[in-house]
Amino acid sequence: MKLNCDMGESFGIWEMGLDEAVIPWIDMANIACGFHASDPDVMAKTVQSAVKKNVQIGAHPGYNDKIGFGRRSIPHTQKQISHLIAYQTGALQAICQLYGGNVEYVKPHGALYNDMMVDQDIFRAVIDGLTKLSPRPALMILAQTDNSLYKGIADQAGVRLILEAFADRAYTPEGRLAPRSQAGAVYHCPEQIIKQVMQLAKNGCVTTIEGGQLQLNADSVCVHGDNPESVATVEQLFRALNP
Repeated sequence: MKLNCDMGESFGIWEMGLDEAVIPWIDMANIACGFHASDPDVMAKTVQSAVKKNVQIGAHPGYNDKIGFGRRSIPHTQKQISHLIAYQTGALQAICQLYGGNVEYVKPHGALYNDMMVDQDIFRAVIDGLTKLSPRPALMILAQTDNSLYKGIADQAGVRLILEAFADRAYTPEGRLAPRSQAGAVYHCPEQIIKQVMQLAKNGCVTTIEGGQLQLNADSVCVHGDNPESVATVEQLFRALNP
């Protein structure tokens, strides 16, 4: 089970996250591309850290919404979404070429990620934005009880999927992430986070917010390094998964 983390979300004099502290303990870095957060200098610094630590680099494109941190859905045509994906991924790839890295996958950010998982047209638009890129990156999507529809669309386009679960989010019995507005939807207790990840790694399942068991076939799990406590939890997870 690989650990992935959203990174490079500072810009200008505004700082977010403890990237340098968390990057030794992850396998995959989802690097913001300037629309919901980041700027060219932050992108370059984050790419250099990932290359130095031999961490896989992924583009983390979102809606053009720094004020809302990319968490607001913004209506776009399918072509516009394809352009958003290609534009931001291409920008990160150009930075990677300066420092010996490569964009290996794309994980849409925030509202765009959520939107593509509920709207096939948006999902197809994201896929279309990747098909002409060279080398063609994989696409990270939410692991669900049945990903066959998404896999069929991606396979037809020649795009490999990476299925992602979340370390600190509760799941509904239907296999969706519980809304952040719901009590208990976000885990803050390190023991609870570690339990969920190890349950995924060993048994391929999570305990839902209602107490049932949900089977999830995940390739990677998303963790966060926003504060010293969360970084310490990620380190514990990394050591447990890599004894």
